[in-house]
Amino acid sequence: MDWIDLSYLTAVSLVGSLARALARGLPEGWRLRLEAQPEAGLEPGWIWLHAVSVGELVLAEGVVMRLRAAGQRIHVTTGTPAGLGLLQRRLPGWNQGGHQITGGAFPLDDIAGLRPFLEARPGAYVALETELWPNLMRELAERGIPSAIVNGRLTERTLGKGGPWLRRAASRLSLVAARDEASAQAFRRLGATLVELGGNLKADLPMPAPLHKGWEILRQAWTGSPILVAGNTVEGEEALIMQAWRQARHDHPELRLILAPRQPRRFQVVAMQLQKLGLAFQRASQPWNPDLRDWEASDALLLDTLGELPAAYGEGTVALVGGGWTWTGGHNPMEPVRWGLPTLIGPGYSNFEDLALPLRDAGLLEVVPEAALAQALAQALKKAPLRPPATHDLELPTALRGALERTCNLLWEILPSLR
Repeated sequence: MDWIDLSYLTAVSLVGSLARALARGLPEGWRLRLEAQPEAGLEPGWIWLHAVSVGELVLAEGVVMRLRAAGQRIHVTTGTPAGLGLLQRRLPGWNQGGHQITGGAFPLDDIAGLRPFLEARPGAYVALETELWPNLMRELAERGIPSAIVNGRLTERTLGKGGPWLRRAASRLSLVAARDEASAQAFRRLGATLVELGGNLKADLPMPAPLHKGWEILRQAWTGSPILVAGNTVEGEEALIMQAWRQARHDHPELRLILAPRQPRRFQVVAMQLQKLGLAFQRASQPWNPDLRDWEASDALLLDTLGELPAAYGEGTVALVGGGWTWTGGHNPMEPVRWGLPTLIGPGYSNFEDLALPLRDAGLLEVVPEAALAQALAQALKKAPLRPPATHDLELPTALRGALERTCNLLWEILPSLR
């Protein structure tokens, strides 16, 4: 063990000792990681799949299903309370009545935190996007356990922060299946030795599970109404979107709104905004009101739940994807596009260029500046069918096809337990 490994191990061990001493007063996310344990009864050779939070868990579904079909025993970890909540809701559907897939919290990256997981003898470790934990990478390498990052995403900004600890961790990876060429080059410069282009798994997700039965009352009440679904909105965008929506109601008086803020901590703030505007709205997190008349009198649904947005787009007429009007990163435009919805995004989509540009060029996505949003929404509503055709078979650009197949083929090559 040289100074790079020793300095990291010393630092993380001090943090771990302090955190355990103060565990009762720490935030829930810290306590989850301090208490993390693998599922009891895991037999050696299980696959450890890590998805840090909600977005990565949604992204992991295709890989999880392929591993399950290959007969693998999988334990999925996540690092946030929101992620853990979504994971517990997803596990029954993933297992389809069995017990092949389990899940829980991701441990702290010190010896005490990792020991129970390593003693359970995983056959491989697979992480989504950019989860590089130096102590875990070292322990896996010393035990000869393959490690991989899929849908690998690395920006120039993150690369610039990559000190010796991060570079050493990257050098120990068995595989990076990068989501785009820019990320592939960045991982190579960081020190990863085997980097291949897997493609963006966001373009190749399975269709989401159907929404729960409570949604039927909304469908009945709003059956003849156009619906705007605005998803993954960030601070400042709800006011902009509601203004455009209210203007569009001049020509479409029955236009309804499904609004899904990106961050759970903002759900109540957005609810208060709706109240101040005097809108009659329902909250998806509350018991669903069975009174049809109340839904008929409602203007909007606040989608203050996790994991339902991808399926909720299928209820809409037109979609807006947030993150590009008051922020520069954007969010995943594929979720509504694959339902066949006319989809509008803002000019800030730097985190999704590899998806947005081919979709835009294929005429499946419109990039709209803030000042033109109301007009663009009005035009989209004029041309859109009330609901996307149930049999819509979307023809994606060639660059966005086959990411899951390529990624899994790469995994099969380097992980012995998957061959």
